[in-house]
Amino acid sequence: MKRFKFFIFNTSFLIITSLIFRAIDIYFTAYISQRIGSEMVGIYQLVMTVYLFGITLATSGINLAVTRVISEELALDNIGGIKKVMKRCIFITLITSISTSLIFFVNSDFIVTKCLHNKVDKSVIYLFSLALPLISMSSAISGYLAGVRRIYKNAIGQFIEHVAKVFISAFLISLYLPSGLNYACFALILGDLISEIISFIFIYIVYLFDKNKYSDYPEIATNNNYTHKILRISIPIAITSYIRSGLSTFKQLIIPSSLEKSGIHCSESLSKYGIINGMALPVIMFPDILVKSFASLLIPEFSRYHAKKDYKRTKQMTTLLLITILGASVLLSIFLFVFSDILGNLLYKDSNVGYYIKIFAPLATLIYVDTVVDSVLRGLDAQVGVMIINICDLVISTSFIYFCVPKLGLLGYILAIYISETLNFIVSLFQLIKIVYMEKKQKSEF
Repeated sequence: MKRFKFFIFNTSFLIITSLIFRAIDIYFTAYISQRIGSEMVGIYQLVMTVYLFGITLATSGINLAVTRVISEELALDNIGGIKKVMKRCIFITLITSISTSLIFFVNSDFIVTKCLHNKVDKSVIYLFSLALPLISMSSAISGYLAGVRRIYKNAIGQFIEHVAKVFISAFLISLYLPSGLNYACFALILGDLISEIISFIFIYIVYLFDKNKYSDYPEIATNNNYTHKILRISIPIAITSYIRSGLSTFKQLIIPSSLEKSGIHCSESLSKYGIINGMALPVIMFPDILVKSFASLLIPEFSRYHAKKDYKRTKQMTTLLLITILGASVLLSIFLFVFSDILGNLLYKDSNVGYYIKIFAPLATLIYVDTVVDSVLRGLDAQVGVMIINICDLVISTSFIYFCVPKLGLLGYILAIYISETLNFIVSLFQLIKIVYMEKKQKSEF
């Protein structure tokens, strides 16, 4: 009962704080869109696409690996091994993140020319390269806090980061914007870097105090190869994440050019890309923060079921989760569809945004349910399967964008999003059903 109450507390706290974070993000996006325009928002989205690819390379699946390994050690009462696990993880993150930063530094000219179409200066690449080691270590510590069920400490760090980013970036935009729109991306990335520094300092101090709780516990099995345990999880995730993120980055980078090939002017294609990816889809994904907050807590819970081979409990929880999230997702999709115009005008003062919110509202149900399905699969040690599904999805959707969007235009891009999300949902759900209800059917009866 105590564990259940603690789970409910963590879930409630994370949902509330995550809603605040997402609301701040949407408000901030609305603010910058009014200051710099939809075309510049599209350019900023391209920069962030490359930035996120760098984060994927730097973190290398360490967050999930930390959560999984620490959850398993706690389930086996090997509390004394937690500090050793974290030492290994932080060392690994430093190697991967510094290596990634050097790669981006060296190839900054190529990235600006080939990926960002010379729309920004390479100083932007230098800025987010400096942020990668901090983000990577923060990711490891966040995985630790999730594994030991102290989510609220991680949430406080995220809150500090979000608030700092908004105020610092707003100040920097007002400072740099008079020099021209091209300085807007520099101001936004610089604001992100400063907020990451502030957030990392806080969360690292929290970690230093928190880890001392395990100093007096002896290690049960001194011959534990923690490096092997971490790499066994992180390497497959890293490899598939690199492929997935690389395909996703390529997919996002070719969208404006594919729209331009269909006959849409370059400025208009960037503007449409900015409206859909930078304004409409974030509104669609806003309720998903509720789901993701809850789903992130499912990973350590299902990891414990998996470690203890509690197949009956796994089946019961999976069934309850699917029924609950499906009902909630349908209601949220209806809400987005009905109030799409109001949301577009209220947030962005742009009716075009409301139009695209309405178009993508029916897709929201699949997105929310798929979030929970993926988290359960990761908790059941099926993270590689999840990545493979995502890679196949990206290959298909990227091919559709590359070959069909130049012929179909904006309609082709909308269809690509629908095809991508629908395919991902169907295959992921089938995999979950196979693992929980078919492969373990006989074992769960005992």
